Amino acid sequence: MRFSERYGYKPVREIIQKESMDDELRNGIWSVFHLCLWSKISHPSSSYSYTKNSNLNNLINKYWFNFFKKPNDTIPLRSHESITIIRNLFFKFEWHTIYSFIEETLENYPSQYCEKKGKFIEQINQVLERENSAYRIINDDITPVTSEQEIQSIEEALENTTSYSGVQQHLNQALKLMSDRQNPDYRNSIKESISAVESICKIVTDDEKATLGKALKIIEDKFGLHSALKGSLSQLYGYTSDGDGIRHAMLEESNLSYIDAKFMLVACTNFINYLIEKTKD
Repeated sequence: MRFSERYGYKPVREIIQKESMDDELRNGIWSVFHLCLWSKISHPSSSYSYTKNSNLNNLINKYWFNFFKKPNDTIPLRSHESITIIRNLFFKFEWHTIYSFIEETLENYPSQYCEKKGKFIEQINQVLERENSAYRIINDDITPVTSEQEIQSIEEALENTTSYSGVQQHLNQALKLMSDRQNPDYRNSIKESISAVESICKIVTDDEKATLGKALKIIEDKFGLHSALKGSLSQLYGYTSDGDGIRHAMLEESNLSYIDAKFMLVACTNFINYLIEKTKD
């Protein structure tokens, strides 16, 4: 942390970039694009640098069709002209559009560089962390997070549940609902998080019909689940059953926030990671 940040000479909203993006963050993201993609563009020797014959042709076409919503016959003939247009648009984007642009890129990452997609993600995340962005790439989605520990918990749970498709599906949905930058659905994100816990408990107890309370009692008896931990999970479940109408029909507008959804997702992924480790043979 620099002097101005340590001693309060820089506003907090400029230190933690949530729903905003300064020039340093924008420049850093573009530099990763340049390093990993634009500088790697290539053409057959006979193509004279035509966009349609470049190794990035598919990605550029996807930008025009899916993202810019422009006719594909307006793509410039030459590759360097296409990249110039992309660059000009990038530096005019709203902050949230840049994050959507990253997701579009990840979805259509050039097949020639699939083995380097992980490096692209790593370098984008390094820039996001360096510039104190409140977002990271997790599971190919831009997700709001505020600490490295929270990122690791979510990533570990997604990795640990690879063999449990139902659990992983709930976690992925909770993540997507929470991280939707235009229309976040915190209520259903919380519901999906606790549903992931219910799902892993049913798997561990081998009882598809077990309620969470019953499953936790079986786990306590069989694996030595601490009573305090069991109690905290039961209280969380009670919160989602009664608090703010999460598991009931919504009778009035919800006042749930990003903080609520993030807390539940991190709490549930922590318990899922713990439970998987606890019940290993």
